[in-house]
Amino acid sequence: MALDVDAVRARIPALKSHSARFDAPGGTQTPQPVIDAIADALARPLANRGQTNEGERNAEAIVTGARLALADLLGVQPRGIVFGRSATQLTYDLSRALAKDWAPGDEVVVTRLDHDANIRPWIQAAEAVGVAVRWADFDPDTGELHPGQVASVLSPRTRLVAVTAASNLIGTRPDVPAIAELAHQAGALLHVDAVHYAAHAAVDLADLGADTLVCSPYKFMGPHLGVLASRPALLETLRPDKLMPSTDAVPERFELGTLPYELLAGAQAAVDFIADLAPDAAGTRRERLLAAFTVIESHEEALRERLERGLADLGGITVYSRAARRTPTQLFTVRDRSSADVSRHLAAHGVAAPAGSFYALEASRRLGLGSEGAVRVGLAPYTCDEDIDRLLTALGSIEGR
Repeated sequence: MALDVDAVRARIPALKSHSARFDAPGGTQTPQPVIDAIADALARPLANRGQTNEGERNAEAIVTGARLALADLLGVQPRGIVFGRSATQLTYDLSRALAKDWAPGDEVVVTRLDHDANIRPWIQAAEAVGVAVRWADFDPDTGELHPGQVASVLSPRTRLVAVTAASNLIGTRPDVPAIAELAHQAGALLHVDAVHYAAHAAVDLADLGADTLVCSPYKFMGPHLGVLASRPALLETLRPDKLMPSTDAVPERFELGTLPYELLAGAQAAVDFIADLAPDAAGTRRERLLAAFTVIESHEEALRERLERGLADLGGITVYSRAARRTPTQLFTVRDRSSADVSRHLAAHGVAAPAGSFYALEASRRLGLGSEGAVRVGLAPYTCDEDIDRLLTALGSIEGR
C-alpha cells in the first residue's frame, strides 16, 4: 500500500495557502475531520461528566472515546491514559509525584539529546529533594545516543532514566528497548518522551519498555493538548497533588480540573484520521493504525532520501541529522549565512522552515550550534515531492551560498 498524499492534502484546509510547510515538528496542520469534531463537540450540550442529562452524557462519551483512541494509538489500556494541557505540563506533574519517593543519595539520568521538557522537570524535581542528576551524552559527529552511554551513568541508586524516543532537533531514534532493559536492571523506571516519535512511527509502551510515556496530539494532526501513557498499576502507586473533593480514581486523579472536551473530541478524530490512511487495511483500530504507520514511514522515508540527496547536491550546506535510525527531520546550516536569515529567505519563497534550537538546548549546544541552533526541516504525511522541490529551489537561490 502507498500513501495517497493528494487525498491527505485535500482534507487539510491550511494547505490551500499553497505554502510548502516543513514546520511539522513544531505542530502539524489540521485535517477537516478534526476541525469538525471540535466544532461538533462545542455545538452540542456539554456539562461536567455524568449520566443525568444530555450534556453530562456527551462529556462522558467524549472522554471515554478519547481514552480508547489514544490507548489504541499508544498500545496501552484506556485506564493508562492521562490527559493534560501539554506534554511538558504532564512531565512536570509526573516528576513531582515520583520525587515524593526519592531521597538524598538517589540519582536520576537525563540525556543531552532530549528536548528540555524531558530534562528540566527531572532536574528541578531532583534538586528539590536533594537527588543527584547524571548526564548521558550523545555523539555529536554521528548524532547517535548509544545504550552504552546511558549504561555508563547508571548505578544501584538510579531511580529514573528519562530519554527521548526520537530527537525533535535531529531526528535520532535511540534504541529505547535496550535502554529500558539497562534501566530496569538497575532498578530504575524509564520515562520516554515520544512527542516527536509518535508522529512518525507506531508506538507500543510495552515494546519500548517504557514505564511512562508522553506525546502531543498536535504533532500528529490533532489539537493542542498532552497525553501521558502508563500501566494503570503503576499509576495506582503514585499520589499526585490534587484537590480534596476530586476523585482518587486512576487516571482521573492526575487530571486537574475539567478536561477540554472539545480538544479530546479532536484528538480522537486525529487518531481515526491516521487509522484511515491505509485504506485497504482491516481489523481493529489498533491494527489499522499499525498498517497506517507502515505506509506513513515508507512515504516519509522516500521523501527524506530525496531531500538529503538534494541538499548534498546543492553544496555549502552542513547537515546534522546523521544517525542511522532517524525520523524525517533534517537540521542544517548554510555556509556564510545565519540560520535566521535562511529561514526568512525560505519564508519569502513560500517555504515554512523555521530556525532555532527548538527547546533542545542541550543538543544544540553539544552540536556546536549554541543557543541559536539551525534550520529545521520536518516532513509529515501531507508533505509531497513538490514541497521538496520548492525547498531545494529556494535554498539554491540564496546568493553567495
